[in-house]
Amino acid sequence: MPSPLHHHDDVQDCTELLRSALKENGITLPSLGVDLPGFAGSYAVPLVALGNCNTATARKLAEALRKAAAR
Repeated sequence: MPSPLHHHDDVQDCTELLRSALKENGITLPSLGVDLPGFAGSYAVPLVALGNCNTATARKLAEALRKAAAR
């Protein structure tokens, strides 16, 4: 079983990879981060919190995902 530190590093890395990929597509999710309550339990799997965004950002995200899926 991976240590909690491993989980923390992994979720941090994944969050930064996602932030970078979104930025490359001109998208910013202001609330993007690590879901801290996910660390509360001893068997918790850390989560990336995507948070809220406005409709313009949601549309840009949908467009980027559609373009990627069409490849």
